[in-house]
Amino acid sequence: MIQKTPVLIVGGGPVGLALAGDLGWRGVKCTLIERSNGVVPQPRMDMVGIRTMELCRRWGIVEAVEQAGYNRDYPQDCAWVTDLNGYEFGRETFPAPRNETCPPQSPQKRERCPQNFFDPVLQRFAASTGVAELVYETELETLEDRGDHVIVTVKDGKTGARHQIEAQYLVGCDGGASAVRQALGIGMSGDAVLTYTTNVIFRCDGLERLHTKQPGYRYIFIGPEGTWATLVAINGRDQWRFSLVGNAEKRTLGEDEIRRAIVRAVGREFDFEILSVLPWVRRQLVADHYRKGRVFIAGDAAHLTSPTGGFGMNTGILDVVNLSWKLAGTLQGWGGPLLLDSYEDEQRPVAVRNVTEAGENLRRMLSPRVVKPEAAIFDSDNVHIDAARREYGARYTEMMKREWFSIGIHLGYVYEDSPIVVPDGTPAPPNEVARYTQSARPGSRAPHVWLSKGKSTLDLFGKHYVLLRFGDHPPGVDAITQAAAEVGLPLEVADIAQGEARAIYGRRLVLVRPDGSVAWRGDTVPTDARRIVDVVRGMGASGSPVPRRAYQLAEI
Repeated sequence: MIQKTPVLIVGGGPVGLALAGDLGWRGVKCTLIERSNGVVPQPRMDMVGIRTMELCRRWGIVEAVEQAGYNRDYPQDCAWVTDLNGYEFGRETFPAPRNETCPPQSPQKRERCPQNFFDPVLQRFAASTGVAELVYETELETLEDRGDHVIVTVKDGKTGARHQIEAQYLVGCDGGASAVRQALGIGMSGDAVLTYTTNVIFRCDGLERLHTKQPGYRYIFIGPEGTWATLVAINGRDQWRFSLVGNAEKRTLGEDEIRRAIVRAVGREFDFEILSVLPWVRRQLVADHYRKGRVFIAGDAAHLTSPTGGFGMNTGILDVVNLSWKLAGTLQGWGGPLLLDSYEDEQRPVAVRNVTEAGENLRRMLSPRVVKPEAAIFDSDNVHIDAARREYGARYTEMMKREWFSIGIHLGYVYEDSPIVVPDGTPAPPNEVARYTQSARPGSRAPHVWLSKGKSTLDLFGKHYVLLRFGDHPPGVDAITQAAAEVGLPLEVADIAQGEARAIYGRRLVLVRPDGSVAWRGDTVPTDARRIVDVVRGMGASGSPVPRRAYQLAEI
């Protein structure tokens, strides 16, 4: 018997789990298959960005993320050194996660939560919905899009047994080597090799007592050859991720070489236990397309980026939150054909922007390889070179600030020229990295404003479209609510009298999509209110319906 599911998710990393959780949170039944057992032997990410934390707030799992396991009292400084017992060229100081405050533009802040902590939080969230099924040790073997559904063959990793699954839609969240992307024949554009790098997780309790530097989250090691390695506090206690950053030449490192490199970085012999070794290729690639028929790709399957900046997983989470409500709207019957088409239109430019920025961060980090520091600053016998070291460190510190301060990347994305956004004629905002000015211009993330103690405007958004009405005597909106009711568009109206919110949102009426992005705004309801509703639900400006079947969740 063929198993049936509305949405099949291939890949159970954080992106796939977030999609399963968000679909389940919306009441959409889905099945996730993952070829591994779900255990993360080596975390590939450790920073949950501010927008992802806003989504965790929506899902009610912020506290679970905060308590997942990272030492939230551990300082988050970043420093650049010769070694941990040598010279410190510079440092960017950051508070411990517990002490970091939220910026004025958000009710949340970024959080340190490596993948081995974050994945279990997302697993529990998805399972708690009651309609998201997570199936591990099950691998995709074949995929066939039959036009009105997708048929896949999967293999049980324990028994070797095979069976088929029929899905209305399939989403490949199966990583950089994505079998789904390859099955679709989708190419990728960009640079396939930036560096060959080897990550090593090692355990050493009390490493801080073995060196002369102040504690920090990340150390960048610079030698006569330039930048050669980094060290990251992976749990803020006794586990560390050492990355030996190579170049475009592939090399296989033995344990002896790895151990010597770690000892060089610390600057003294010491005892440590290697827990795992992961050679990997740093890439800068974006898929040429995000969809083919009823099959989509997201996360690393759609874009591969240098981790410099922490954009990879967070861009992937944005992918699936963008896609999830569109799948729900299509399955529930109110979404038009442009709704799912808009996924690629909106998310691919975001990936291009983020992947490019991460590549530039890498270039800056590795710049000492190109313009090598003068050899004298590494001369331990030269007591007159301190000024040169400070000058070099100050230049490097200033250059690296762009990576550390990147709120504009995380919150400043704009869905420009989207087919499901109604533009208002205002100019596009500048593409800024370190700064972010909130705007309710259509296509932007709807701004955060505190409405009362503990309640943000962001808390209004998620499962439905929300039509915000500002002012003590807001305009009537019956024409929009009636048009929405006629086509089954889920819409709520929220009145906000607060002056600050009205000023930031800029218009008396603002329509916000389920993903929290602005779809339309104006001071009065236009005479063609139905056109607005049709555009934002993906029917186009003409509103001409396209014959299709609206699958009911109970049927499949």
